[in-house]
Amino acid sequence: LDRTTMKTSSSPPAGTDRNPLVHELKFSMTDKIKIGLISVTVFPVRLLLVSFFMLLAWPFAFTASLGRSELVPDPQSWWRRIIDLCLRVIMRAMWFCGGFHWIKVKGERAPPSEVPILTVAPHSSYFDAIPVTMTMCSIVAKLESQSVPVWGTLISYIRPVLVFRSDQHSRRKTVEEIKRRAQSGGKWPQVIMIFPEGTCTNRSGLILFKAGAFIPGLPVQPVVLRYPNKLDTFSWTWRGPGAFKLLWLTLCQPHNSIEIEYLPIYRPSAKERENPALFASNVRKLMAEALEVPLTDLSFDDRDIILSHGPLRIHDCTSLLHFNQLLGQLGLKSGSRGGRLDEEARRAAKLQGDRLGLEDFAQFLSLPVTDTLRQIHSLFHQHTDGDGKIDVRHYVTALSTVQRPHKPLDTLKLAFQLYEEDSGGVTGEDLAVVLEIMLGVKEVELAPLFLELEAQHTAKVTYDELQCLVKKRPHFSVDCLSFKDHPRRGCIGRLNYCNGHNKDD
Repeated sequence: LDRTTMKTSSSPPAGTDRNPLVHELKFSMTDKIKIGLISVTVFPVRLLLVSFFMLLAWPFAFTASLGRSELVPDPQSWWRRIIDLCLRVIMRAMWFCGGFHWIKVKGERAPPSEVPILTVAPHSSYFDAIPVTMTMCSIVAKLESQSVPVWGTLISYIRPVLVFRSDQHSRRKTVEEIKRRAQSGGKWPQVIMIFPEGTCTNRSGLILFKAGAFIPGLPVQPVVLRYPNKLDTFSWTWRGPGAFKLLWLTLCQPHNSIEIEYLPIYRPSAKERENPALFASNVRKLMAEALEVPLTDLSFDDRDIILSHGPLRIHDCTSLLHFNQLLGQLGLKSGSRGGRLDEEARRAAKLQGDRLGLEDFAQFLSLPVTDTLRQIHSLFHQHTDGDGKIDVRHYVTALSTVQRPHKPLDTLKLAFQLYEEDSGGVTGEDLAVVLEIMLGVKEVELAPLFLELEAQHTAKVTYDELQCLVKKRPHFSVDCLSFKDHPRRGCIGRLNYCNGHNKDD
């Protein structure tokens, strides 16, 4: 755990120049004039027509869903086939009224009997529903999507595989249901269309694929989506324009373009069938090549880290993301670490700064020594001592940071409990260590902080003093700290980022 880092400014993950979870729209004066004129002329008509066709589709979808099992496939009766055709026509008319006058389709879709799963990327917008309504494939959807008025009925019609994201058991059942349908031997009339990224991005790169679509080990057909419009009014990301603003801006475009390309069927090798993660990675690389976009090692579960904000926001998330991914490889998923964090914090406090080698660290975590555990241990080496041991309090601080990046004061309070001395307060040196890990920066200089607190540089700081200052200063990390611009030595804060993961500024 050296006092060095990668970048002191907020930066996107490696592999792309843009943060894939953030979308910013910039308008020229011509764009503003065009949007203004269409807003008072074409937009109301388009909105009325889109709403009309969506409402027209509702009774058809509702009728076709009556008396139908969600779990057992049933033969497509003649009247349901007619309704299915009517729905496709209605939905195509709806998209036409929304400005999608021509939908370009490249390649050929394989028959369901040959390929039970379509993997679609990049996932960037609710307009990605266009290929769904053209094929009426089943999809994997959030459980709450069924409660959306009108649209929820349309989703129910295609018999989606529903998932409750915050429930680990629901995720497991979702994977089992995908596997059951895919291996039904064609009994299910619909192919399953899956967006393996699991969340919307700005299409600047492909983030990590979830393994659900690849666990059955069956052939998949990759499908790539492109929106060639010069002005991107489609991308609906975690930080950027909201759903209604994007709808308004999209309906204010003279024409909206979308390209759907069906790539050749990807048949997994024996090794890929045994390793869904490898299968997913190879399909992802193939799709990135077709799209001519980079790969970025970011997943849906990393979104809170990369989007952290506030007075104690993470300035550079790169190595914390790497640390979080290693935790995932150990089976320590974000949704299951709460109780473990509390227990490890209690045991770390009892050690009172005693340093642990690899074997002792494995025993501390109650895990066997593996290559992944060795990598995590090496992230926290203090190279200046050269004894190959780590202060486990640094690990617990980093664990708390990645587990709850939106609650930095909770991490700060936990760190004070770990480092606080009997006489009260934390020394400047220990506080610098904590802030380096939490913010992901180079060596922190605390002189501005002590000046703000009107304390001596060698004085101790209490949690109440620091908490009060953080709450008063919305730009605390900028106003009250300075980051030394030391030469890079392969680490981030006190989180070592070596072993082939060094990046240049």
